[in-house]
Amino acid sequence: MDTFLFTSESVNEGHPDKLCDQISDAVLDACLELDPESKVACETCTKTNLVMVFGEITTKANVDYEKIVRNTCRKIGFVSEDVGLDADNCKVLVYIEQQDPDIARAVHGHLTKHPEEIGAGDQGHMFGYATDETPEFMPLSHVLATKLGARLTEVRKNGTCPWLRPDGKTQVTVEYYNEFGAMVPVRVHTVLISTQHDETVTNDEITQDIKEHVIKPVVPEKYLDEKTIFHINPSGRFVIGGPHGDAGLTGRKIIIDTYGGWGAHGGGSFSGKDPTKVDRSGAYVVRQAAKSVVANGLARRCIVQVSYAIGMPEPLSVFVDSYGTGKVSDKEILKIVKENFDFRPGMVAINLDLKRGGNDRYLKTAAYGHFGRDDPDFTWEFVKPLKWEKHQD
Repeated sequence: MDTFLFTSESVNEGHPDKLCDQISDAVLDACLELDPESKVACETCTKTNLVMVFGEITTKANVDYEKIVRNTCRKIGFVSEDVGLDADNCKVLVYIEQQDPDIARAVHGHLTKHPEEIGAGDQGHMFGYATDETPEFMPLSHVLATKLGARLTEVRKNGTCPWLRPDGKTQVTVEYYNEFGAMVPVRVHTVLISTQHDETVTNDEITQDIKEHVIKPVVPEKYLDEKTIFHINPSGRFVIGGPHGDAGLTGRKIIIDTYGGWGAHGGGSFSGKDPTKVDRSGAYVVRQAAKSVVANGLARRCIVQVSYAIGMPEPLSVFVDSYGTGKVSDKEILKIVKENFDFRPGMVAINLDLKRGGNDRYLKTAAYGHFGRDDPDFTWEFVKPLKWEKHQD
């Protein structure tokens, strides 16, 4: 059996880039909660003792941006300069302007258009991907890397490993074989975890606790063997982290947000963007389409692409590839997808309830992945029953 290795990575909520994603999405939540028609393009950047929020926002909501920044940082665990950022005493800068009126006219016509006529907020192409190798219809390498990162946060916050600090990274290499286009995981080849820690803890304590409380509860035993390699804090020391250790910026972890290197990514990031920004809404609807294709048994693996032009409701193109695993031809699957999904941005926002903010709805997406999660707020993860019997031979 010919096998190959594939690696995916993830970062914790305390990674400076992910901190920025979460602040941007917390701003989006606040705007949409009070004004579902808010037009939001919010970016965040951070460095030592500094967070800046900037971008274009048009909303009727009265938003306290500084309060959102400080609350988000505090919730993550950035409560002192020792851990990388002091939420209560860091400098917060806000540079927000309204949406460009030319873009507003082209996209939503000052809200006079019907939902089906709302245009795309920009040009671009988005990809959705799904595979039957896990119950989440996600790649195993990405699922494990993401869950290890989430587990690091869990044991930090519940006190199981009190020496942990907010910043951290994970990486998992899985050995696969290709079964006529479908990816079949064989074993976990390597687990790599780098986590920020207190100065007092020893490397031996870190290794022991991580193996017992993080890796063991997350990685199924069937994928581990005597040859599995473990690298835990290979640099030997990771005390300085968060914005103190590295600058952060919204949208720099797009592969972590999606499929861990599998499938494809169109290039646009998600966080801080309202549903008229098809970088986000388009990626959500094609994930639902690809997942529904696989979950309905049409294929074992599937990728769906959609593309848009600014101001135009109808997509320029829709593409499907089942990697040779389809029960029917890709041409037939494409026809089924087009019949069952409305890719117009205005209708995507309605069908997936994307104008609803608040209650950390979008903030939750900004750490540990936008896809493959069992949460009712992740409406794009709902599998749509596909009407395809009439197309069968």
